Amino acid sequence: MGIPLLDLKAQYLTIKPEIDQAVLSVLDSARFILGPEMKALEQEIAAYCGVRDAVAVANGTDALVLVLKAMGIGPGDEVITSPFTFFASAETIAQVGATPVFVDIDPMTLNMDLNQLEDKITSKTKAIIPVHIFGQMVDVERVMEIAARYDLKVIEDAAQAIGAEYRGRRAGSLGHAGTFSFFPTKNLGGYGDGGMIVTDDNYLASELRMLRFHGCQTKYYHEKIGYNSRLDEIQAAILRVKLKYLDQWNEGRRQKAENYDQLLQALSLTLPGRDPLAKPIYHLYVLRTDRRQELMDKLTAAGIANAIYYPVPLHLQRAFRYLGYKEGDFPVAEKACREALAIPCYPELTPEQQETIASVIKNVR
Repeated sequence: MGIPLLDLKAQYLTIKPEIDQAVLSVLDSARFILGPEMKALEQEIAAYCGVRDAVAVANGTDALVLVLKAMGIGPGDEVITSPFTFFASAETIAQVGATPVFVDIDPMTLNMDLNQLEDKITSKTKAIIPVHIFGQMVDVERVMEIAARYDLKVIEDAAQAIGAEYRGRRAGSLGHAGTFSFFPTKNLGGYGDGGMIVTDDNYLASELRMLRFHGCQTKYYHEKIGYNSRLDEIQAAILRVKLKYLDQWNEGRRQKAENYDQLLQALSLTLPGRDPLAKPIYHLYVLRTDRRQELMDKLTAAGIANAIYYPVPLHLQRAFRYLGYKEGDFPVAEKACREALAIPCYPELTPEQQETIASVIKNVR
């Protein structure tokens, strides 16, 4: 058997009795939607992130849509984000009728290049969505300073970054709101879809709770056109168990990343860059090389899983052709999409497995 990109079965086996009991407790309770497990998870995530409130929703994509809607962003508005991220970061902007505007990325961290951010702000700009790509945080304090000068909202897309820090503050806690995904492959992942929004804004939290439940605060009395976006009790119970281990797992990922840094440092590869003020969680460990296909072939032949994140930058996606971007508009993001390759990096990965992976990489001449 080879080495998977992520071993969710191994993780489950380390906490199996607790997970099984949590699921059975929900089944015994016969409470499946908007119940005590979800409410407890909201409180625990808020405390973990250091914010006043957390609102659980069906998935990370809905989390972004609901925040944008609650902030009143829609047709005629522009929202700035990164072109090097998962499609949902910009898709959600278009879903509420606004226009995505992209800023190229920093060649070291692969996050939004904040030196170019202010140049993209126009009279139509209403919000900025910095993406903490691969679990490496953007300097949101600087984003907030820029946003304050133009009266803009800041929504942290922290889908890949729960537990990451910048100057000691956790992802999601610095912007006007932060959004998380609990997709199974995330550092804190459920056994299905799930998402969370965190904020210090009580009014925003109230609006979000109304929007996630068909626009009503009292059942059957609808104040707005809303959505059906609720985190179910089984997922909440599972996530509550896993949250207790998140810091331990994130530290395990950092240790694996540091080991890779040592094993691969002498090679002609670009290793993951790190802002010295950030504490990343390595949702993915992403190498960059101009010989990516050769490296992929060698790893695959050796039974080592690998994956491209991401093959096409958002500004060149067919769905965004109407925005009028062309190849060359964001050269750093485009280069990253040609070169980036993720290799296995998770707490259960053994030192021997890392040695095996490194030896295969070293043999790519």
